[in-house]
Amino acid sequence: MTLSTTKESTTVNYLKDYRVPTYFIDEVDLVFDLHETHTTVTSLLRVRHNQLSHDPEKTLTLNGEELILESIKLNGKSLAAHQYQIDKNTLTISAMPDHAELEIVTQIFPQKNTALMGLYVSNQTYCTQCEAEGFRRITYFLDQPDVLAKYTTTIIADEKKYPILLSNGNLVDAGKLAQGRHWVKWKDPFKKPSYLFALVAGDFDLVRDQFKTISGRMIDLRIYVEKGTGDQAHYAIQAVKEAMRWDEKNYGREYDLDIYMIVAIGDFTMGAMENKGLNIFNTKYILAKPENATDEDYMNIASVIAHEYFHNWTGNRVTCRDWFQLSLKEGLTIFRDQSFSEDLFSKSVMRIRDVIDLRETQFPEDAGPLAHSVQPDSYIEINNFYTATIYNKGAEVLRMLKTLLGESVFRRGMDLYFARFDGQAVTIDDYIECMHEVSGIDLKQFKRWYTQAGTPTVTVVGEYHEAQQTYTLTFTQTCLATPNQLEKLPFLIPARIGLLDKEGHEILSEAVLHLKEASQVFTFKNITSVPLPSLFRGFSAPIKLNYHYTDEELFLLAKHDSDAFNRYEAIQCYLLNKLQSAKTDSAGVTALFQYLLQHETQDDFLLAEFLTVPSESYIGEQMAVIDVDGIHAKREGLMKSIAETLQDLFLEKYKQLHAATLQYEFNREAVAKRQLKNKCLSYLLLSPNNMALGKTQFLAALGQNMTDTLPALMGIVNQENAFREEALVIFYDFCKDDALMLDKWFAIQAACKLPDTLQTVKKLMAHPQFDLKNPNKVYALIGTFCHRNRVNFHVKSGEGYRFLREVVEKLDKLNPQVAARMLKPLTTWKRYDKERQALMREQLTILAKQKCSPDLYELITKSV
Repeated sequence: MTLSTTKESTTVNYLKDYRVPTYFIDEVDLVFDLHETHTTVTSLLRVRHNQLSHDPEKTLTLNGEELILESIKLNGKSLAAHQYQIDKNTLTISAMPDHAELEIVTQIFPQKNTALMGLYVSNQTYCTQCEAEGFRRITYFLDQPDVLAKYTTTIIADEKKYPILLSNGNLVDAGKLAQGRHWVKWKDPFKKPSYLFALVAGDFDLVRDQFKTISGRMIDLRIYVEKGTGDQAHYAIQAVKEAMRWDEKNYGREYDLDIYMIVAIGDFTMGAMENKGLNIFNTKYILAKPENATDEDYMNIASVIAHEYFHNWTGNRVTCRDWFQLSLKEGLTIFRDQSFSEDLFSKSVMRIRDVIDLRETQFPEDAGPLAHSVQPDSYIEINNFYTATIYNKGAEVLRMLKTLLGESVFRRGMDLYFARFDGQAVTIDDYIECMHEVSGIDLKQFKRWYTQAGTPTVTVVGEYHEAQQTYTLTFTQTCLATPNQLEKLPFLIPARIGLLDKEGHEILSEAVLHLKEASQVFTFKNITSVPLPSLFRGFSAPIKLNYHYTDEELFLLAKHDSDAFNRYEAIQCYLLNKLQSAKTDSAGVTALFQYLLQHETQDDFLLAEFLTVPSESYIGEQMAVIDVDGIHAKREGLMKSIAETLQDLFLEKYKQLHAATLQYEFNREAVAKRQLKNKCLSYLLLSPNNMALGKTQFLAALGQNMTDTLPALMGIVNQENAFREEALVIFYDFCKDDALMLDKWFAIQAACKLPDTLQTVKKLMAHPQFDLKNPNKVYALIGTFCHRNRVNFHVKSGEGYRFLREVVEKLDKLNPQVAARMLKPLTTWKRYDKERQALMREQLTILAKQKCSPDLYELITKSV
C-alpha cells in the first residue's frame, strides 16, 4: 500500500535519540498585537548556549509552522537573508554567540486557524492551545518541554471587542492607546515550557471567589465564561476550592501564584489545559446548572477541574524532559484526580467506573495495532499519544506503586520528588528513583510496566490440602506479543487477596502478594476448610484474571465479599458467563438481581453499578472474533428478561426513590438515589407498557432536572413509540439556544439502537446547529455513533465504515487531531469477522491513497 502524505509526516522520533538542547531560552518577552485580519507577534528571547550540548558549530534551530517572518534581529542588529536559513518548519541561525538577545517578528492568522492549535479565534474570542507543539504556530521557538523560561506577555487589542486580556502569571501593568485600543502586561515568575503558555482575549462573564491557603495566603479565584452563562459557573468555582483543599491535605501542595484563572471556551479540542495560572477549559467541564447538566456532568466537572489544578505541581512546577515522559505528568495527575473523586463522591463506585473506562478504552488499545508502552519508544505525531495507555494505564501503574510501597512511604516519595525537581524537566526514571530512595525497594522490575506494552493475563489455580490444612495459590502470568515487542519479561504485580469460607465469612485478613516470576506459588497455613479466593481486590493491577469460578462461587462473592469492587466483578463475571453460553439462561441472573434489590440497602450508588449488564464493547473484548450482532441480540434479550421478570421490584424501588428525589440537590445521598432510580427506570422502559412512566418523568423533569430528563428521553428514543418524535422536538425546542444541551440532543439520537440510526446521523450532519469545525459537536454526533453505537456502526453492509471515512477526510483538512480520534474504530479491523475486516480495511485503503496529515498517517500505517 502506498500512502500519500507530506515528507515531514514520515519522520519518526525515537526516545533513544534524545539530546539536550543546544541553547536554553531563559526569558521571553512577547508582544501580541491583535487585529481583525492578522496578529503580529514580537518575541524577544534571551538565549544561552548549553555547554553540555556538544555542538561546536553553535547552531540554533527554532521550530515554526504556518508563520510569516517579518524581521529578525540578533543583539539589536537586523539579520540579512543570508545570515539565517528558513524552511517550512524551522528557522536556523549558525555561529550563535554564547549569550544573545534574539528579536523575532512574525505574522499569524488566528481567524483561519481551524486546527485549534496555537493562537486561534473562536466565537470572537482569541484563545491558545500549545500542548503539545502549538507554540511553534505562534512564533519561532525551541518548542520542546525541556526548555524552561520566564515569560512576560503584553497583549494589545481593541478595548470594546476584547475588554479582557489574559495570560500566565500576575497582571503587572495596563494602559490605553489611541483609536480605542488598550494593552495589558502579564508576568509569570515561574519558569515553564512553551507548551504551558496561554493567551485569551475576549468579553466574558466573570465569577470570582477567594481561597485561603494552608499558610494563610489569599488566592484570587476567577472563572471567565461566555456572556450570559455566569450563573452556570458557581459549582465549578466550588470544585476549585475542593481541589485546592484536597491537594494541601493529601500532598502538602499549596498554590503558588496570587491569582488562579480558568477560561471556558466552546471550541476546544481537548477537555482542558493546565497552562500555568490560566487554565483553559472546554465549556462542558465548567458550565452546569440542574436544568442542563446531569449528575455525571457535575462529577466530571469536579474531576477535570481537579486534574488541571493538580497539574500545577505534577506537570507545571515539575514537568517532562521530553514527550516520551508524557505519563509522568498525565498518568500521575490522573491517579491524583481519581483519588480526589473517590474521596469526594464514592470510593467504590468511582473505582468501578475507572476500571470500566480502562477496560473499554485501554485494554483494546493494548490488544490492537496501536499498542504502545506507557513510556513509548517512538512516535511520528505526538498528538496521537494522548491515549488511554498514557493516561489511564499510567494511573494504574502509580496505583500499583502506592500499593507496593504503602501509603506513608509513597507520600514520602512524592515529597522528595517535588523537593528535588521543583522547576525542572525530568524523566520517569527520576520519579522512580525517588520512590526507590525512600522505600529501599528495588523497582527495576516494576519499571517494565513503563517499557512493555500489552495487558498481562494472570492465571490462578487454587488447591486445598486437607491433611496439612494448607491452601496453595499458583499464579502464572503471560503477556501476548505487541507491535515491535514479541517477547515479554515477567512484571512485578501486586495482588490484593482475601479468602472466604463457604458461608462468605473472611478467614484470611487481606494480604498483598508480590508476583515476580512467570509462575509463583503461595501457601497459606491453618486453613480448616476449602476456601474461596477473592483475587485482585480493588483491581490491584491492570491485568486480565483467569480463574475458573463456578456460578455458585460467583454468587457467593457477589453477596458477601468485603471488597466492593470484587462484588461488582463477581456480578460481571456471572453475567458474562450467561451471555457467553450457547443458550442464555436468565433465571440465575434474575435471582441474583432480585437478591440485590431486596438486600443491598446501604448504598444505592453501588447498587446501581451492581445492576449494570456488561457493555457490548466489554463483551466483545472477551471474544477472539467480535460477534457484533450476536452480542447485541443476547445482551438485549437478557436485559429484557430481567426487566420483565423483576418489573414489580423495579417499579416499587423506582416509586420509592422518585418520591425522595423530586427536589434536585447535588450531594452524595441525592446522587446515589437518582442513580438507582434511573437504573430502575432504564429497565422499566425496555417494555412498551411503561412508556407512560418515561413520558411523565421526561415532561416533569424538563427544565428542572437534566439528570432525570435524559434517562427518560433515552428510554423513549430507543423504542418505536407514538411519543418518540414529539419528545425529540420538545427537547430540541428547550435546548436549541444552549450548545451543551444541543450536544446531548445530538448524542441521544446517535446512540439510538433502532436500525435507521445511521440515516438519522447523516441528516443531523446537515442540521444548521451542527458544525464540523466544533469538536464538541463532532464528539457528540460522530463520536457517539462510531465509537459507542456498535451494532449500527458495524452494520454488515459496511455503510457505517464508509460514513466514517468520508467524515474523517473532511475533518483532516480542518482539525487533524479530531480526525485521528474519530478514525480509531477502523484501526481495530482485525478483531472482527472476515467480511467486516474486508470492509473496514477497504476504507483505510481509500484513506491511505490520499494526502493526509501526520496524525492520520501514523494511525493508518500502524493499522494496515
